[in-house]
Amino acid sequence: MNSPIQALACTITEKFILAAPQKAAVALETLATHEVLQLLSPLKAQVIIAVLNSMDPLKAAAVLRRLPLRQSSYILARLQVPQAAKLMAAFSAPYRERISAVLDPSFLQVLQHVSSHGPGTVGYVMQTDIVAVRTEMKLVQLVERLKTLPRKKIPLLCVVTDKEGAFKGVIRPAEIAFYAPTSVTGSVMNTSVVLHPEDSFSRAREVFSHADAEVLPVVNDKQICVGILLRTALPAEDKKSFWKKLTD
Repeated sequence: MNSPIQALACTITEKFILAAPQKAAVALETLATHEVLQLLSPLKAQVIIAVLNSMDPLKAAAVLRRLPLRQSSYILARLQVPQAAKLMAAFSAPYRERISAVLDPSFLQVLQHVSSHGPGTVGYVMQTDIVAVRTEMKLVQLVERLKTLPRKKIPLLCVVTDKEGAFKGVIRPAEIAFYAPTSVTGSVMNTSVVLHPEDSFSRAREVFSHADAEVLPVVNDKQICVGILLRTALPAEDKKSFWKKLTD
């Protein structure tokens, strides 16, 4: 494929993915792996992530493992957790070892949790791409860190941990302006109720309702924050369950 035609094909593919990622994934699945790579490899990571999230795991794994390791590990760590876990399972053992060596250990633990916590649990739908800061970090440093993120990636809340990584509280970026830049995060953080990866959807809805929050941290049994959960990530409650509750 010559360069001008390839550039045009990649542009069309990008627009297709941005407009309808699920339909784009189905279309790309019909192509040979090397053809998918020609179309996806020049695109931004966010676009590749969008389509791989909807692609058959076996096909997505075949595509991802043919990208440079640094790029593939970056993309894998930002896929929806259930999809990332399926891709890890689909990799060959040697490649799984290679990519595991460059992934954050806490992310690998999350994937292990997903393997043990199936559909219907918080661990299955939580996000692992979080901003975590230590209690001694100054707000001015946090602001500088947030400035390096794309606007769409600025989180609704930042997680605050101690030196051992244990969860201590949260800071919402929207509230940083109310404090002195030299304040440390540990002195201005807010306490927060937490969820656990093994919590059911119904349990999560209950916690969200009492907390009156749109996003909550998710911690494991060692009090390490392994992700966050948006209220909107929870599927709508089944109407039969609702009526069943009324008749109970």
